[in-house]
Amino acid sequence: MTAAALRVHRDTYLDSVRLMAGATAMREADGVVWATALMGTPANLTTLASDGFGVDELDGVGANDLVLAVRAAEAASADAALASAEQALLGEPGPPAAANGGHRPRTLDEGLAALPGANVAVVSVPGAYAVLEAEKALSAGLDVLLFSDNVPVEAEAALKARARERGRLLMGPGAGTAVLGGVGLGFANVVARGPVGIVAAAGTGAQEAMTLLDRWGTGVSEVIGVGGRDLSVAVGGCMTAAALTALERDRATAAILLVSKPPAAEVAAAVLAGPVAKPVVAALVGLRAPIPLPAGVSMAVTLEQGVLAVLGVLGLPRPDPAAGLAAAAHRAAAGLPAERRAVRGLFSGGTLCYEALVLLADRLGPVHSNTPLRDGWGLPAPAAGHVCLDLGEEEFTRGRPHPMIDPAARSELILREGADPSTAVVLLDVVLGHGAHPDPAGVLAPACAEVRARGTQVVAYVLGTEHDPQDRREQCRKLEEAGCHLAPTNARAALLAAAIAARQPGLAEARA
Repeated sequence: MTAAALRVHRDTYLDSVRLMAGATAMREADGVVWATALMGTPANLTTLASDGFGVDELDGVGANDLVLAVRAAEAASADAALASAEQALLGEPGPPAAANGGHRPRTLDEGLAALPGANVAVVSVPGAYAVLEAEKALSAGLDVLLFSDNVPVEAEAALKARARERGRLLMGPGAGTAVLGGVGLGFANVVARGPVGIVAAAGTGAQEAMTLLDRWGTGVSEVIGVGGRDLSVAVGGCMTAAALTALERDRATAAILLVSKPPAAEVAAAVLAGPVAKPVVAALVGLRAPIPLPAGVSMAVTLEQGVLAVLGVLGLPRPDPAAGLAAAAHRAAAGLPAERRAVRGLFSGGTLCYEALVLLADRLGPVHSNTPLRDGWGLPAPAAGHVCLDLGEEEFTRGRPHPMIDPAARSELILREGADPSTAVVLLDVVLGHGAHPDPAGVLAPACAEVRARGTQVVAYVLGTEHDPQDRREQCRKLEEAGCHLAPTNARAALLAAAIAARQPGLAEARA
């Protein structure tokens, strides 16, 4: 038997990053077997009810109420875990409170009064309220990072048109990463300042680009996350165009890297057709058909290609990320039983999962996913088929933190997929940086070691830098000690996995 406990804090809205931190604080407490921190939306209340919490406990709870729920070995452990979450989420006054006589601002106007020099508003409220708060911030003359999701696309297009009229940036919705003036917002890595400006319609795509630039000897001027729908027909690339213009005018920016999943081709072509005074590389991951490009603009179809191209236009040395991988693939494949042929990818980064899907499908054929490339490639997959899961999607995060915050759920999946007799390779990404788990490799390594002991290969890619709080070198060391094969880019990890599964070592060194 376990003891269950639930506490509700009325009118205490917290964004998803804060909620993840609260859930993590509870799960790390002694004796806890399950815990979650969430807002009292109807869907979340249904989930809690299905998990055994009573209707009476949830009566009257609303979308702006914070709910903490935990199960532990005994009641004292559950109470201690709840206290840990409350301390982490509610017990530490932030800089605005200290700057405003101890009062924590609850409105935009109060925040501006506390920080009169502010020029960026980070909006992270339920989607139903996000549009109004973003409108207020734009009216106050602020750039806006709209972290909220569930914003209708029509509202997004209208917000961005208004921002463009006012000469402001509207980043998002669902914008998880930005670096403005050297300050990281959302999930951001610690990277050097440098001459490359990044415009990104992809969160982990932006992180991959900025960390590769840092590790390969240069840095970034600004990273502007525009939201994953910006290059759709409905939005028309409004903020991508504004961000490109801003970087064109920025004296610290010498070259621009645009990062996106496949856009609407006509929208991307129109956005990139304007006068270009600085070299632009458009890394449009998985784009099949070329689009017309003006002079000064080049295209890449993977993140690795995009970063290498930017280094080339700047006249900087370009590394060979494929070096030595064919030999590694040969060694890894040598001892695999004949029946082990499948790749099973377990990703925390949505863009990284998409890039892997594209590269694996080109080499191995159909790859099934919860975010499939093509009709008929969804789940469930054939028993011995290739699979890549984006574990950051709602079906995997409902009631628990995002895997970048809490990697524990992936350990269970690693063990499950590694035990499948058809699995040749378990493929992983490990994303570092501010906002991510303090030691993801330490959490995942025991499961990786157990899988390796059973004969399944594990290929991992660590996205980050040595300056990130987790220290990329230390994270790599833990995974290598667990028997993982490491790759220098996400693209190379996918190709290395394909090479091992297909027993074709040369695939690991093919053009990414």
